[in-house]
Amino acid sequence: MSKPSETYSNIDMAATGFHLKNLAASKGLTAKMIQKYLGLSCPQPVYRWFKGQILPSVDHLYALSRLLQMHMEDLIVAKGNRNNNVILRHRVFSYYEGINKCCA
Repeated sequence: MSKPSETYSNIDMAATGFHLKNLAASKGLTAKMIQKYLGLSCPQPVYRWFKGQILPSVDHLYALSRLLQMHMEDLIVAKGNRNNNVILRHRVFSYYEGINKCCA
């Protein structure tokens, strides 16, 4: 079986995990709160998303987009954006400064 980084060659899993974790934190959400919202039996998958080990399923990504009030594609960081700014549909956030410092 392929490693996740090989499977998702266009998605930066570490940056996406960092991004998801910061988006959740900016809304005051914890992994356990997200677990309950998604109806998961334990918070482990959410922690694994935050660590960039796995990506949410399409169903979970859609639910997260509704919870975070964002488009699904704005939750994912493409490779090549890790050292640059992550450009979202309406805002630009510096990846290294974290999601709380909005530049737009």
